[in-house]
This record gives sequence, structure tokens and C-alpha cells, in this order.
Amino acid sequence: MPETAEALAATTATDLVGRHFRVRDHYDVGREKVREFARAVRNDHPAHHREDDALAIGYAGLIASPTFASVIGAATTRALIGTVLTEYDVSQFLQTDQTFEYHRPILAGDLLSVDVGIEQIRSYGDNDFITVKVTLTDADALPVLVATTTIVARRGVEIDPASAETVIGVVMHGHVPDDSGATDPAGLILLAPEEVTDFRDPAPARPVHTTPTAATLVAGTELPAAKMPVTRGDLVNYAGVSGDPNPIHFSDAAARLVGLPTVVAHGMLTMGLTASYLVSWLGDPAALSKFSVRFSGFVPVEQTAPTFVEFTGKVKSVNAETGSATIVLGANSDGKKLFGRAIADVRLSRLPETSTHS
Repeated sequence: MPETAEALAATTATDLVGRHFRVRDHYDVGREKVREFARAVRNDHPAHHREDDALAIGYAGLIASPTFASVIGAATTRALIGTVLTEYDVSQFLQTDQTFEYHRPILAGDLLSVDVGIEQIRSYGDNDFITVKVTLTDADALPVLVATTTIVARRGVEIDPASAETVIGVVMHGHVPDDSGATDPAGLILLAPEEVTDFRDPAPARPVHTTPTAATLVAGTELPAAKMPVTRGDLVNYAGVSGDPNPIHFSDAAARLVGLPTVVAHGMLTMGLTASYLVSWLGDPAALSKFSVRFSGFVPVEQTAPTFVEFTGKVKSVNAETGSATIVLGANSDGKKLFGRAIADVRLSRLPETSTHS
């Protein structure tokens, strides 16, 4: 059994289904990283920015935004592609689905272990749909969050040399481990079946402090519509904060090479903005238990003018007994739908907040 992911480079992708890996080093969640990511996705709830506001809703550290785990998951997926799924061209990947399942919020100060598994690979013509599951656990080996990502990758595509040269001229450069034998802390370790962790049961969920309550919210309630501007500056900022190096989000030349009319916003930026819209209505960023999106469109962003993204939401169901609800969300740009599906399962306060204070 090989000990490193690199040792599997010659293995075909379909043979890797069911394999599990672990990132060599833990991810240290920094307070300022939490703040800068929240700013990048317009998550304005004060618990993302001030410790006293996080403490007021029961958490000792700043609460990371609902889509913060995309920073960790994207880096892990890139490591998987670079060392294991090597039969694909990294420039030919497109994310189609993203799901976050929350056991508790990620907090500033967390030391997170990262496990990743290849769940499924489905082939349609020259395209493979690859589903990857990333599990984050804390220093006590308790699960914090599970992120499941589906990407579509093209096989057997010949890259035009001129196109490759264009991309090289605009791509963001990152650290490349040297050949001195040093171990890359972001690298992956292949786990033997007996090493795959059975995670401990999560701690009981803490009460939430939502504006809508389980007693008052009803199915069919519509969330107030909202819209947010997105500019090139927002895209460049998000690319840096999230570590997403794809030049289609900041280079017109790279965007045209893949058939796009202009630079487009990151799908995960759009998902992050949608989470901000939802949390603004809920009033508590720790209230999400699951958030799932299927991407179906993109947000084109011109050089000197913002593009507006419009958000809507509707309560699909409410369970007053469990204090939970399911919300269907929508996002549109220039009249075009950005999601084929966007659903959030949320926890609700059992009583109006005004009744808990004297």
C-alpha cells in the first residue's frame, strides 16, 4: 500500500473511487482570515467580526462564514487533482454541485484535520463527474463540517500551445515544494482502509437566536428580495482570499479561451453571497444545518460596471416540533438563473427573542 498520494499518479481515476486521504498538516483557522473572508462574501453579521458579538450567541471565537470551508476544500481538491487525478487537465474542470453539512460553525482558533475521499466517478462521453467529500474535524476529533463537491472534468483533451501560453501568462503563481526532500504540509497521505476514521458523535447543537421562530414561521413565507453588486474588484479580492487561481475570474483573455463572453464571478462567491442574504434574514450565522447548491449559470462582470445579482427565497416547510425549516433560494443575473437548485436546512429559535429578556 503506497503511503503518499503521489504514488497513485499512474492509477486510473475510476480505480480511486472509495480511496481516502488525509492532509498532512492541520488547518489553523485565523481570526483575520475569518474577517477577510466574511468581507469578501458580504457576510456582515457582527459575530464574524467581533468576539463579544460571537460570545453573545454562545461561541468563544469569531464565527466563520457559512461557506468558509470552501477555502479548505478547494485547496484539498487541487491537491487531489495535482497528485492523484492526474489524467485530467486542471484547466478543464468545472464545479457543478456543492453541499455543506454543519455540525457546528467553524471558529477562529480551530485546528482542523482534513480528510478527503473520492466518493463517485460517473462518465458521460468525454466528461467525468467526480464527487469528492471533505470532512473537517476539530482538535477533539469531533466532526465540524462535511463538504461534498461534484466537478466535471474532460478527458483526452489536447491543449492548444498558444492557449496554454496565454494561461501561463496570467495565472496566479503559488508555492511549489522544492526537490530537497522537504515534505509539503498541504500534501495528501493515502489512508489504508483500517486508518479511515470513524468520527465521534458531534457535540449537541447549541441554541440559535434567529429572528424568525419555529412558532411563528409558516410554509410559503417569502423572504424579502435583495440584490448585490459584483465588480471586477470583488472578483480579484475573492480570488486572493479564497485561493482560487482560475484566471477566468480576472482575465478576459483566459475567459475567451474557454468560450465565455467575459470574466465571470466564481460560483463559490455567488454561493457565499447567497448565504449572506439568507443569514441577514435569519439573524444567526450558526443556524444553518445544511446548504446545498447546483450551479447552472454564471455572472458575467464587465471591466468598468458592476453586475447585479438578485436574490429571493421562500420557506418550503417548517417543523415546529424540531425547530427547523427548509428554505428554497434563488439567484438571478440579467434575468438568468444561477442555480438549478439551492436549498438550506436551518434551525430556528423556539421562542421570540423578546420573550427571553426581562
